[in-house]
Amino acid sequence: MDDSSGPRLPPILAHKDHRAASAFQVENLLREGRRQRGLPDGVVPRLCVLDPDGDLLRHLVAEGRTGPSPTWACYHTTLHVFEHEGTSFGIVGCAVGSSFAVLVAEEMFASGCELLVSITSSGQLQSLGPTPYFVLIDRALRDEGTSYHYLPPSDYAAADPALADRAFDAALGGGVRAHRGAVWTTDAPFRETAAAITAMTERGLLAVEMESAALYAFAQARGRAVICFAYVTNTMAQTDQGDFEKGAHNGAHEALRLLAAIARTTPAR
Repeated sequence: MDDSSGPRLPPILAHKDHRAASAFQVENLLREGRRQRGLPDGVVPRLCVLDPDGDLLRHLVAEGRTGPSPTWACYHTTLHVFEHEGTSFGIVGCAVGSSFAVLVAEEMFASGCELLVSITSSGQLQSLGPTPYFVLIDRALRDEGTSYHYLPPSDYAAADPALADRAFDAALGGGVRAHRGAVWTTDAPFRETAAAITAMTERGLLAVEMESAALYAFAQARGRAVICFAYVTNTMAQTDQGDFEKGAHNGAHEALRLLAAIARTTPAR
């Protein structure tokens, strides 16, 4: 029976003890995945990548540069491994949205990841020049659901400042066209109304995407090293045509340039 006798918290905020351990542990899920599928024990590379669009992963597969990890025990995804400029990377493609991204991030760190880089395409809110370009996300507005299971309510989830400084310096030093600032994370891209876009623009947010607030909340709550980049490619199809252009090879070469720079100067801890 619905109790409407007085004010109450919405379900997303009710019954949360952010200091309590979860009854459902990622290690147990991976254990059962290995058992059921007959997988050997093993670890993923220390530096892992989330590729929500899947364009980088598709590029690597097309070039014959990557193959599935034989020890990855996730039920929902395939983790590929590739080498680039002397560094081994693990990558999962098409983990779109906050809940999916954090599910995979939990499993990556439980499997040996030490630094996770997310590179997600993003809609432009403030013009910083011709697209495409990268934005190092130093904080993200929490207009999604997953982050509230990891941290108490607040407007933003933020990157670790020291890690963000190192990653941004690495990007610029590696010749990557990059900016830095805050973005809007939403679970509902097709509910980005004109009023909402105006409000977010007036906040000074640079772009809109679907994962970073939750990934940063997870990172803070779990003490993990996560850095998120938005690849600003479009103005949310508000023009007649020609939007969503990511450049040559759908931005894969620029993403690899960014990853190489981070690997050189921001080593996984």
